[in-house]
Amino acid sequence: MVGNLEYFKVFYYTAKLGSVTGAADELSISQPAVSQSLKQLERILGVTLFRRASKGIRLTGEGRLLYSYVEKGYEQIEQGVEKVRQMRNLDLGEVHIGASDMTLRFYLLPFLEEFHERYPGIKVTVSNAPTPGTLKLLREGKIDFGVVSTPFELGGDIRGKAVREIEDVFVAGRRFISYKNKMLDFQELERLPMIFLEVNTSTRSYMDAYLKRNNVVLQPEFELANSDMIVQFALRNLGVGCVVRDFAAKDLESGMLFELRFNKMIPKRQFCVVTGSNTPFSAAAGKLLEIMENEGVE
Repeated sequence: MVGNLEYFKVFYYTAKLGSVTGAADELSISQPAVSQSLKQLERILGVTLFRRASKGIRLTGEGRLLYSYVEKGYEQIEQGVEKVRQMRNLDLGEVHIGASDMTLRFYLLPFLEEFHERYPGIKVTVSNAPTPGTLKLLREGKIDFGVVSTPFELGGDIRGKAVREIEDVFVAGRRFISYKNKMLDFQELERLPMIFLEVNTSTRSYMDAYLKRNNVVLQPEFELANSDMIVQFALRNLGVGCVVRDFAAKDLESGMLFELRFNKMIPKRQFCVVTGSNTPFSAAAGKLLEIMENEGVE
């Protein structure tokens, strides 16, 4: 047992300043209180720590040894307090975010750019994962918050806030030009070569479930890891790609791809910011969320 840590604080400042008076002034306590604390510490340790000198007091051998350790401890504490102050003032800190390629590119990236310009001392780490993986990281406490796409299940441990609408579309190139401007039934997709994301994504889960409700079950010819590759496959006429419109927007606008039309509307989905219900935010994470909330989200 080291006893009352306050005794070591008094000891540290007395030794550092070389006088009881200096320690009392530094700690804003009385000189008798300083002397009493030093006596109590000597009693606990069973040694004499100071001897009176012509000018103030002087450490004994035991006192010098103890001070060599206590000094390091207090310097570390002071450095820690300074680091915390810097984190509070956003001069220092870290933010850990979970996001997919899609949510990072089409929602989060502009906010990260602005945040970095304002607070260049903050380290930002983005764990790239689809929605299920991001939710898992959040539940494990490995990220401060995540940006995911619906659908997903909210539990009591996670809160979600919709921040932007997204729209799933089917796109194709010139090989399938006969389908352009035609009003199609979803069953016609069963006769076409399809290009989808892999099954461990919210986008794939959503489209599979939606098509199933419309009595359509597809067996895609291609299952790819990201939507950019779906667009590339569609541009090369390898099939009809299912993507969020943002990924194909440039090629739809240029006419390199066209969008298939259906007699039923595919319901829109959302990007959502998800946070842990019981997870306190660091100052840096809180500030980034504040920027995201206040900078005109859709």
